[in-house]
Amino acid sequence: MSAQSETVGRVQVVTSQGAVEGTVAHGVERFLGVPYAAPPFGARRFAPPRPVEPWAGVRDATRYGATAPQSPYPGALAALLPTVTVPGDDVLHVNVFTPADRGTDLLPVIVWVHGGSLAHGSNALAGYDGTRFAQDGVVFVGVNYRLGAEGFSVLDGAPRNLGLADQLAALRWVQDEVAAFGGDPRRVTLAGQSAGGNTVSAILAHPSAPDLVARAIVQSGPLSAQPAARAGRITRAMGKDLGVPMTRAGFATVLPEALVGSQDRVTAGSTPITGGPGFALVLDDDLVPREPHEALTAGAGSTIPLLIGATTEEYRLWFVPTGLLSRFRWWHLAVARRKVGISARAVRLFRRNRPGASAGELLGALATDVLLRVPLQQVADSRRSADAETFVYEFAWRSPVQDLGAAHAVELGFVFDGLATPDSTALAGPEAPQSLATAMHGAWVAFATSGDPGWQRWDETRPVRVFDGEGDPVVLAPRDDERAALDAR
Repeated sequence: MSAQSETVGRVQVVTSQGAVEGTVAHGVERFLGVPYAAPPFGARRFAPPRPVEPWAGVRDATRYGATAPQSPYPGALAALLPTVTVPGDDVLHVNVFTPADRGTDLLPVIVWVHGGSLAHGSNALAGYDGTRFAQDGVVFVGVNYRLGAEGFSVLDGAPRNLGLADQLAALRWVQDEVAAFGGDPRRVTLAGQSAGGNTVSAILAHPSAPDLVARAIVQSGPLSAQPAARAGRITRAMGKDLGVPMTRAGFATVLPEALVGSQDRVTAGSTPITGGPGFALVLDDDLVPREPHEALTAGAGSTIPLLIGATTEEYRLWFVPTGLLSRFRWWHLAVARRKVGISARAVRLFRRNRPGASAGELLGALATDVLLRVPLQQVADSRRSADAETFVYEFAWRSPVQDLGAAHAVELGFVFDGLATPDSTALAGPEAPQSLATAMHGAWVAFATSGDPGWQRWDETRPVRVFDGEGDPVVLAPRDDERAALDAR
């Protein structure tokens, strides 16, 4: 019988809250929508995550759980970054994928935090299916958390960073429950991409991290957080748009779908590269007392091995489909470089290294390095002085879809070894190289299993594994002249 025609069966696991029933097929047990916290609505809205009430009988875990309130991506991005909507209030849950034949030894665990600018995404997206990880001996846990105004507003009378608090609650659930699914709570790798990488960096910097996480993976994640006054710009704009005060009581009078509509209106035209109102981690005394970049370079999380990297052309996801790339002029570049303190010498270096590049391409390359590549290498450098295990990668394979190139998020289908999923095909096309997916997914599995992804750790030679689909070499100090020019700004 072929894998495609394998009969789907049922399987049960007993957790501390009650029994759950999932499905088993292709050698993998799947438990979907398993709650780690109570629904965050009603009296629990804009409040920290609360424990799940135990249930009697067996809870159905064969269908994806409810998605956090959100809207599809705007404009041309909607065709590249899909949105799934599952109705319901029980949005704080995990999906667990575990080998059906797992023996008696507990297995390594990957806990995945999805991206989406803290306003989009869910663990129900086809691209985040953990089947291939489970087939390779890893228990995969995909986390849902509060997004947008529900999770990252700056409101009087409400805690900050509620979506991050949700993720910490999910990690505590993993510590308590993952053994029932065959996972080893002592070998948990916390991984995330984009906004998920941002929150992973904040958790890595948190004092509780060593009790919750054994290893961490940050993919294209900004290592940033903002003061409340700046992060609260979107909340203030929404309050004005809706005619309600910036308080927990004021926002609680607005239906979740109306909040989503308002955040769409006030963020129209904003992107992570060009700026504008958007949700961000907020500096606060509890969960994010320091910007993750500052905390990590000062030594936080140095006992936890880290795999970190970015794509070569992050900016192209926002610049190409929207047409921004062709609209930028040289004066835009001049204004932008002065605004963020980039020297004219650095701009000349980038231009010399990219003969024929347009103003938009140079601006995008500079933005990619300033926002992601330089900060992550600064963290890697500081961890080297603390003798912390750090491995750096770069995803360089160029997608032919809409001339995206090595854009933000293109690597996801390769990491999950899911090139046939519609999510991956939309970004990488139908003929993406399986050999690259095998290499990249294998490195992630190896890191979660042993702490070694298969290349040398970061040292004074600055080794970077470049996943280009043409040998995936380890390159020493790639484009280090550009890194140094920006590092000195």
